[in-house]
Amino acid sequence: MKYSFIFLMLLIAGGLSAETPAFRIEQSTVHTSTGEHHWSQSRAALIPGNPARVIITTQQNEKRGSHGYRDVFLTETIDGAKTWSAPRRIDTLARVAGADGKERVMGDICPAWHAATGRLLLTGKTFGFLADAKDTGAKDDRSLERVAYAVHSPAKNEWTGMQEVVMPERDHAGHKILEPNAGCNDRFDLPNGDILLPVRYRADPKTRQYTTIVARCTFDGEKLTYKEHGSELTFSGRRGLYEPSVIGHGGKFYLTMRADESAFVSISDDGLNYTPPAEWKYDDGKVLGSYNTQQHWITHGDTLWLIYTRRGASNDHVFRHRAPIFIAQVDPRRLCVLRATEQVLMPETGVDLGGGFAALNVNSAETWVISTEMAFPKGREDEANRIRMARIVWSSQN
Repeated sequence: MKYSFIFLMLLIAGGLSAETPAFRIEQSTVHTSTGEHHWSQSRAALIPGNPARVIITTQQNEKRGSHGYRDVFLTETIDGAKTWSAPRRIDTLARVAGADGKERVMGDICPAWHAATGRLLLTGKTFGFLADAKDTGAKDDRSLERVAYAVHSPAKNEWTGMQEVVMPERDHAGHKILEPNAGCNDRFDLPNGDILLPVRYRADPKTRQYTTIVARCTFDGEKLTYKEHGSELTFSGRRGLYEPSVIGHGGKFYLTMRADESAFVSISDDGLNYTPPAEWKYDDGKVLGSYNTQQHWITHGDTLWLIYTRRGASNDHVFRHRAPIFIAQVDPRRLCVLRATEQVLMPETGVDLGGGFAALNVNSAETWVISTEMAFPKGREDEANRIRMARIVWSSQN
């Protein structure tokens, strides 16, 4: 009786099928690193066409340290991930020195197709560095962080270089908007082509406590322009709220945010103005346990899902408990995760999977989640790492 009641409630809450599981999961490897660098921050986007192309942007990274980012590369498939092209460098997005002598490169890149203009729009952040490119000990200069973007025209087969969005000088509270960036997030494109772009920034030059906003931007196929933003959300924890991701679902907008100590969620009617952040919890009221890394959204039909990492999964040996990656259905009314739907999406092998991952709805029947192995423990730093894929094959089409 207890089992039947729980299952019935799950059906009511999210439309789970009584006959079949919601999906099955297939694991695969996209590429394995070779040479002196690891791959990092790998994410996918769909370019429509005949055949459709799924591309993954990925970036060289030093094997030791977390922000030793180098050039940006691209790999793609046209056969449903049966084969992937050899990674090739995007020359216009190479790490280069600016007029001030400091090197910069676009990083934490999130590619997504912009249907209104027929362009692939990459958003992320500017990484600046304090030392020469040949110095493997180079450290990033956080003062150079900006909201960065780049554009690809498939019709012309052209890539722009890294560009930066001009943000307002001050926020609604009168604080300076310092070091804004849009890395490691999910944006949401509105039907008219406007873009809801989550951004985090520093409002106090004396602390590293971040504030999260969702900015409405316009994009004409070449230039990404800030227009307005609404709520300015933060948290009293060590570094506030950051690495936000937004999704539109059922006439509402949902925002998930990273904090050092936990993870938070907010809801909006207009995509700009959000409710006060609430800590992510299960439907039984217990804290989810995701902390100090990003979370991302998946929608399928009338259901909303969260992908995340968390404590409490026999994973104390993994850096910041960033593996395995879990998937679970969200109750959009109560803003909680349905514990009974949680399952491992991408198994752990002792390394970080949560430092850079994202989902892509490839078609009505499949969602692909891409991640890259990072933060190898001491003694394993020189191992090759993998760009990994978890293919979600849905039982019912979108």
